[in-house]
Amino acid sequence: MLIALSFNLEVGARQISHATASVLESGGALGFIITGLVAVALGGNYLANQAAGFPMGEAGELFSAGAIFIITAFLGIKVASTIVTLFYNIIEGDDKSGDAH
Repeated sequence: MLIALSFNLEVGARQISHATASVLESGGALGFIITGLVAVALGGNYLANQAAGFPMGEAGELFSAGAIFIITAFLGIKVASTIVTLFYNIIEGDDKSGDAH
């Protein structure tokens, strides 16, 4: 988004296109849902962590929190791609109704 604001929309779109952002948005949501369903399949609650049997590591290690790292990664992908998608829709003036204001 900063590249698109600094230079122009076409340069920014070459970095991450609107279509790519939409795919990442869907993928982030799908990954979040699948992670929750894995917890249910393992016998825990939706998005459960240790209760569902996700392996817990040693304190201070990257994967010491079980599924929290995975959940946060998918959530970050979803939020970042949603922001990019909204940015391009606003900048391009994407009007679905066909009215030109």
